[in-house]
Amino acid sequence: MMKKMQNSVQCDDILQTYFNQIKTIPLLSFEEELNLSRRIQEGDEGARRRLIESNLRLVVKIARIYLTSDVSLLDIIQEGNMGLIHAASKYSYTKNVRFSTYANWWIRQSITRYLSNKRRVIRLPHRKEEVLKKMQKAYHVLSQMLHRQPSSEEIAAEVGVSQEEVDLILSMTNGMVSLEMETGEDSSVVDLHADYTYSPEQALMKKVFRNDTIRFLDRLKDKEKRILMYRYQLNGGERYTLKRISAKMGISPETVRQIEIRALQKIRENADELKYCVAAI
Repeated sequence: MMKKMQNSVQCDDILQTYFNQIKTIPLLSFEEELNLSRRIQEGDEGARRRLIESNLRLVVKIARIYLTSDVSLLDIIQEGNMGLIHAASKYSYTKNVRFSTYANWWIRQSITRYLSNKRRVIRLPHRKEEVLKKMQKAYHVLSQMLHRQPSSEEIAAEVGVSQEEVDLILSMTNGMVSLEMETGEDSSVVDLHADYTYSPEQALMKKVFRNDTIRFLDRLKDKEKRILMYRYQLNGGERYTLKRISAKMGISPETVRQIEIRALQKIRENADELKYCVAAI
């Protein structure tokens, strides 16, 4: 008991020293982040180190969210820093987004994968670990192709193993887990290994495009804006048909179609200004 208390005190001292050190590191402006990204792509290791060090406080902030009684904050921070390092290597000024927004995903992924693996009671033989990695890659590929979570049978066919082996590996690693379950923390194969084949750039930029597009729609007439919002899912949810919009707005489907055509024409007339926004619709 005494030794455990001493270790706890020592860990707290290390953390406090670390916190004091990173507090002195200046934060970066958006322009500085973009400039560092340019230098990193030219092979400037000093720029990469500065981008990482200036965001160490971000890792601490995120790590506190995942703090549990069975894992030390120091260990969680260390894993989060690994995600931060990876994000710094992949960040590109061409995305025109803050580094903290981009790095957040990589930091969280690194932490959640660490916690998931740490809590696994059974460690797999090397061959099954390799199969599991292939299963995860197949999961992401099939999810994008099918626009839904693939079944264990589809995963097995993609990887080239039997469905029984897929089910066995899932049961050994994370309890009796079905690939059809809703994705959540510790709930599917997605959570078992870090997957660097997926990148958040696409989702991040889609969000940026969508927000820019919505801002531009404020220039349109109210009916034009509402119809485009309904037709192209800019508020989320399913796309509305002309008939459904007609009933909702109290005008004929043909009128809806004509208003939509006029609105899209206005967007095309501003094609240069909206060359990024157009991707959102």
